[in-house]
Formats: sequence, C-alpha cells, structure tokens
Amino acid sequence: MTSLTSLTIAQARDGLRNRTFSALDLTEAYLSAMEKARVLNAYVVETPDKARAMAKDSDARLAGGQGGALEGIPLGIKDLFATDGVHTQACSHVLDGFKPTYESTVTANLWRDGAVMLGKLNMDEFAMGSSNETSYYGKVINPWRRKGSNAALVPGGSSGGSAAAVAAYICAGATATDTGGSIRQPAAFTGTVGIKPTYGRCSRWGIVAFASSLDQAGPIARDVRDAAILLRSMASADPKDTTSVDLPVPDYEASVGRPVKGLRVGIPREYRVDGMPAEIDALWQKAASWLREQGAEIVEISLPHTKYALPAYYIVAPAEASSNLARYDGVRYGLRVPGDDIVDMYEKSRAAGFGREVQRRILIGTYVLSAGYYDAYYVRAQKVRTLIKRDFDRAWEKVDVVLTPATPSPAFAPGEITDPVQMYLNDIFTVTVNMAGLPGISVPGGLSADGLPLGLQLIGRPFGEETLFQTAAAIEAAAGGFTAAQWW
Repeated sequence: MTSLTSLTIAQARDGLRNRTFSALDLTEAYLSAMEKARVLNAYVVETPDKARAMAKDSDARLAGGQGGALEGIPLGIKDLFATDGVHTQACSHVLDGFKPTYESTVTANLWRDGAVMLGKLNMDEFAMGSSNETSYYGKVINPWRRKGSNAALVPGGSSGGSAAAVAAYICAGATATDTGGSIRQPAAFTGTVGIKPTYGRCSRWGIVAFASSLDQAGPIARDVRDAAILLRSMASADPKDTTSVDLPVPDYEASVGRPVKGLRVGIPREYRVDGMPAEIDALWQKAASWLREQGAEIVEISLPHTKYALPAYYIVAPAEASSNLARYDGVRYGLRVPGDDIVDMYEKSRAAGFGREVQRRILIGTYVLSAGYYDAYYVRAQKVRTLIKRDFDRAWEKVDVVLTPATPSPAFAPGEITDPVQMYLNDIFTVTVNMAGLPGISVPGGLSADGLPLGLQLIGRPFGEETLFQTAAAIEAAAGGFTAAQWW
C-alpha cells in the first residue's frame, strides 16, 4: 500500500477537505495499487477513465467548497449493482455483455455524495456461494495467508471481491449485499468490517435479485467508522422499492466512540454449536469480557428456533431465486444459445448460462414450490421464519444487542470444501439475521492460531444500526486492527 491508499475513508476525507492531496492523486494511487494486485482477481472490470473523470469533478467541487460526504473517495462496486453503461453481470455467463442504461439507487446515492468508481468487484454468481468460487470470472484470492504458508485461501462469499479489495487496500471501501451472510462472512475472513443493515434500510432497486425478502445492501470497510460513513450515504427511502422504509437516516458516525456502559449484551446459548473450534469460542468469551470491562452487562439468552434457521433458509432463498432467475431466458438480453425452437433455445441458454451452484438452487427452489410440496416445505419454512423473528422480539425485552461468532472457522483453501451442505454450514451464525430482517455487523476480533482473522458478529434491533456501530467500535478498540501482509 502507499501512504494514500493506507488512509481510512475518514482520514482521506479530512485530507481532501484540507487540500493536502487531490482526489485525482488519491484515485491514481488506487489505480496503481489495483494493477499490482490483479493476481487477487478482486475486480472483474476496472474503470480507470471513469474514475479519473469523477475524481476531477470532485476536485472542482472541493475547490468550490461544495464537496459531498464522500467527495473524492474511491470505491469498488459489487457486480450485483447496476451501473449505468458499465458491465453488470452478477458474475454470471447468462448476463453476458449486459450493460444497464440505469443506475441502482444505492450507487446513485454514492455518486450524489461525490464517491469515485474504481470498477466492478468479483462475487459468487448471482450471490450464491460462501467462498467466491462460483463466479464465471474465476475465484477471488484472499489477501491473507496462513502463518508459514503461501497457499491460497478464499475470501468468503458472496461479496468476496468486495472484502478482498478492501483488505488489500485496492479500494477505500466497497458496496456489498447480504442474503444469508454474504457481507459478514467475507468481512470476517478478511479482517474487515461489514454491516448488513435492517431489511428496508437500503433500497434494493437496481440490484440483481437473488432472494427478494432476504437481500439487503451494505458496505464493507476497513474499520467501524468507515462502515458508518458509507452506510449513511447508501441508505435512503426509495419510492422505486416498495420494501424500502421511509425513516430518517441517522448520522451513524456519531455513534462511533460512544461508551457502552449500561448496554445489555445478549449471549445466545444456542450459538454454541457442536464441533465449534475452541479458538472461536474463546474469542467469543473474550469479546464478552471486553464489553463487561467497559461497563456493559452480559446476559445469557435463548433463541430456541436457531437450529431450524439454516434448513429453513435453504428452502426460502432457493424458492425465491428460482422465481427471480426465471427472467433470464436468452430472449431480451444476455447470453443466447440458438435452438430448434423457442423452448429449446430457453433450455440451452439457461444450461450454458448458469453455473452448477445456481442450477442446483434453481432446482431446489422449483421443487419446494411445486404442487404437492409447497405446503410441506415453503409454507413450513415461512412459519419457522416467524418463530425465529419472535425469538428475537422476546430477546429485545432483555437485551439491547446480541453478541455471537461471525463464522464457524477462519478462511479455508479453494477446493477444500466440495460438499454443498458443508459449504452451506458457513452461514450457520448469519442466516438468522436475514430470516428476521435484523441488522448485523461483523468486526475483527482477533487472529487464529494460523494467523488468520476471526470475526465477531453483533445483532441489533430493527433499525438499531447505531447501537451496532457503538458496540462494534468498543470491540474494535479492545481488539486492535489487523492487516494482511502484502505478498502480491
């Protein structure tokens, strides 16, 4: 990293406002760093000309004293967000060549506030994956290495490109999405901070849909303050998204640094799962002690339906995916494989365009929605979802925030997990948050015995993101920062 790319968003914001360096200087530093880090495969498309033009516009606004909240800050954008005139393919072959003529609401908010786009970031195809190995553009490499090893590791998924790029200092921050843990798990694997806000806090308009009742956009950043800065710009009410909630967006940054004295922190007993590594459990206990030492009250709670969350999620999410992905048929846009007739063309285009994991989830989803199985699977899973939400509603009567591990292990090697069910277990601590529509944040808590980052998760009340930032900052201050040693 250079002296400019090592700056947090908050530090870069101050430097730009004080005219210590220009937005173009900052952008050029990141573009140079991106060139040197292409081995990570974090970006699927780089947009240097667009970045330079946006940076020059930012410099003009800064010179006139009119800079926005993110004026001149270079960001990476997950390939799930529509960007006007720029490659947007959800890292799938089925959307081959697609460039939208519109902008997602979240990215439009960022550009409104002066952010600069460096490019589109790699991800699991259609956000379906926990390791960033399902992308049509190849796997992303985690900037971290095990102690004494040069073997590659996954960055987590589906927002693996976002997490890897932030951890490798090749963007100041990144957009991401979370359907069952796709912000928090990669953040935990890369020593970064990722927050999945309350469902409805950020507009879903212009984001390629996976599971519409679960998907939510959020940022991945280097520290808690930067995540708070980004979320304030990303969040908004949006008439184009009927699930968007019309509530004022707080100044999240103001909650960073507030004392946690008197805060009630819940420890759910059901999150102590069989086979959980001792170092994960030890970190969890250490985090609780950090908060206790700062004046928080630690309260044991029960979330009894947690054990049903993962199987219910893997019914609801594929069901919604099978419906959402029906639109990719080779007719209007994307890949088209010629056939003998229109049905043959549909079948060949979808077979060639969708990867194995996406096909698996479409088949699962179609099955659970089919006649004879809808009541047995989908309806029952939705009832379980209601019970999971009720567990949390009862917990909020006793606690203000819930503390859990973020992942059941540190980062693993590409190809190390080949069983789909074992891969799905990476979401065991995160899916409850999506099923209940709650906000959740992953913050680095320490390093494993192999020297890899381990994340802690905080779960909040609906629209309780300020409490999450407050508590996460307290953990961050106690744990310290973690940076991958540069090897690329």
